[in-house]
Amino acid sequence: MGLTGFFIVCMLHSLVALACGALMMFYSNEFYAFGRGIETASKLQGSTTHDQLLIRTSDSFSGLLLFAIGFLLFMVAFVKDREFQSFFAKGCVLLHIAMALWRVFFGRKLEDLARDWPRQVVGDIALALSWVYLLVYSWREKYD
Repeated sequence: MGLTGFFIVCMLHSLVALACGALMMFYSNEFYAFGRGIETASKLQGSTTHDQLLIRTSDSFSGLLLFAIGFLLFMVAFVKDREFQSFFAKGCVLLHIAMALWRVFFGRKLEDLARDWPRQVVGDIALALSWVYLLVYSWREKYD
């Protein structure tokens, strides 16, 4: 597996995770309004001050986790071991497929988020396919 392909895919995924994590931590209301619309974003903010505090805290921790994942991807991008790169890419494919399945079976049942799940599933599959492309490219390079 060429370092350049793995490096590029890791860096792209890292930039997306870092940006989304930072937006979730600091601009969660605007982030939801942009992605889901103002009406749904207002429903997701909660109706009482206690609910709003819990939701903002949850969003901040989710954003921090996503930011940490982006930082981890940034660090992994510099690993040169081909076996580790292949193992890591396979794990990322499984993770994105698991997320897509979660959205299909559970995300669509949430009334306020029901119209977003098809778009999010397509996004999860596209992210998984970027890792699959990297694996196929590395296998082609290995066996040619």
